Amino acid sequence: MSLSDYFANAKGAGVLATADAKGNVDAAVYARPHVIDEETVAFIMADHTSHGNLQSNPHAAYLFMEDGEAYAGKRLYLTKVREESDLEKIRALRRRKVPPVCDPTEREARYLVSLRVDKTRRLVGDGGTAT
Repeated sequence: MSLSDYFANAKGAGVLATADAKGNVDAAVYARPHVIDEETVAFIMADHTSHGNLQSNPHAAYLFMEDGEAYAGKRLYLTKVREESDLEKIRALRRRKVPPVCDPTEREARYLVSLRVDKTRRLVGDGGTAT
């Protein structure tokens, strides 16, 4: 199954793990990634720790656990390739539509961070696929 099909239909919770240049690790809850193509995903980020870490260390991992009792999901190993701050593009990409007066991008900078998918793995087990 393609990444775009998977994330278009999967329900669950995700965690993005990043580290700064010194190796200090952070983990944060993130929604499903926006699949740009089968080799690139993107996250809309505020200027918080995860975004800051990606400025000095482009590598990250995203763990997605599907809803349900089984341990099903995906792990994505990622490398930052690009970043944009075009608010119109960010608003168009958002899954959750909010009225402009409630839009957090009005109060805080947002970034569209694109990451190359270097490898995918099942949530549990050693099997992996290089992409």
